[in-house]
Amino acid sequence: MIVTYLGHIVHIAGAPDVTGAREALATFPDGALIVDDSGVITYCGPRQDAPATGTVVDHRGSFLLPGFVDTHMHFPQTYSLDAYGGGQLLEWLDTCIFPAEARLADPVFAGRIARDFVAARIRSGTTAAMVFGSAFPDAQDALFTETERAGLRLVSGRGVQTVGPPSAAPLMTSEERAIELCAAEIDRWHGDDSSLLQVAVVPRFTLSMSTRTLAALGELYDDVRGRGVFMHSHLNENNRPGTGEIDAVKSLFSVNSYLDTYDGRFLPGSAVGGSSLLGRRTIMAHAVHCTDTELARMAETGTSIAHCPVSQQFLGSGTMPWRRTVAAGVNVAAGTDVGAGDEWLIPQVLGCAFKVHLSEPGDDAVALHPAELLFTGTLAGARALDAESRFGNFDAGKEADFVVVDPARWEPLELLLSNGIRAEDDEMARDQLLFALLLGMREPAITGVYVRGARVVAPS
Repeated sequence: MIVTYLGHIVHIAGAPDVTGAREALATFPDGALIVDDSGVITYCGPRQDAPATGTVVDHRGSFLLPGFVDTHMHFPQTYSLDAYGGGQLLEWLDTCIFPAEARLADPVFAGRIARDFVAARIRSGTTAAMVFGSAFPDAQDALFTETERAGLRLVSGRGVQTVGPPSAAPLMTSEERAIELCAAEIDRWHGDDSSLLQVAVVPRFTLSMSTRTLAALGELYDDVRGRGVFMHSHLNENNRPGTGEIDAVKSLFSVNSYLDTYDGRFLPGSAVGGSSLLGRRTIMAHAVHCTDTELARMAETGTSIAHCPVSQQFLGSGTMPWRRTVAAGVNVAAGTDVGAGDEWLIPQVLGCAFKVHLSEPGDDAVALHPAELLFTGTLAGARALDAESRFGNFDAGKEADFVVVDPARWEPLELLLSNGIRAEDDEMARDQLLFALLLGMREPAITGVYVRGARVVAPS
């Protein structure tokens, strides 16, 4: 069945980088989105120019946006938002997160948290996500099963830890068992590019690895990279002098940079000890305190960054330098980092990004354009997932992943959009409307979520 969806359509057309997003911003206040019976977009544009179809779904008064893409979130931390740990990253992990994640060893609890995680994604319009998984196979099976039942896109992998503090002991395995469990998860759940479900190799972070583990993961990734398996981890999140994550990594491994440990150079002096984990299907979360050399290496390998400004504020990690990172040529996409991030909604992450980058010191400050924000939360995420040819905007031939936003369902948003000052210049007025839509949006305004043209329903 061919369906025409009517509404105020907004997306970033084509394949720009973030610096070209404002020129690629396409808006159709009286628009039509036509989706064929395989869930593929055949037309996006003005309603008056749309070919006739048999079925019309009228969302006029609402906005149609590409589905939001979250490139970094933690499934085991679904109930750990706003967890008080009395400190920054390492204290928070020890006090709050490792004990919380250990609870997923119970399959009944894991099933419940998987349902709630999927429901939260639907409420917030997150159609595709890179998800840091649980250490426990039953919990990962529950996550994949519930996601498949709902019809969302998912890339996830079990969190690998082979060393760590006593609080992390329930999450840790031997190197051999870690590789065995990763390989089994890939064989069971990883689909090809036509699948909604795919798997990533997910070392928690370098401080949870031994050199033997890093070498073994490199060997595993060499074996599965050709099957389209992803890689996901954390990088340069916390730089508290002497006791923070970055200094701890460099001291423990005697390496020149944090990124070296993921690039196969994890032996003293950054000597090569194994294969690189970087590449076009690798997403590194945070990257707040990267050197120019690290940024250049990520750009060279096609590695993307999951930018998580909400969690960086929560843990006092600092602000990723926007101008320098983008200038290096690295693709930057949005991540909630649930649960250090206490927002599920990608537009709220984008609003936080606007605020923190406007507050960067001196000449580093930048006022991100509304189109750059929308790009970061949609098309850049699809690019990070190496899926830009399939979703991320409304170009004809792509799969119809979209959200319906009805301002009437969230009165504060409706009031902003109806009564806010708009410039006489049409282009500026358009940009002001999009900015208010993104920053004023909350979950109740999201009234429909579609993946491949199919309505996504929360698990009961």
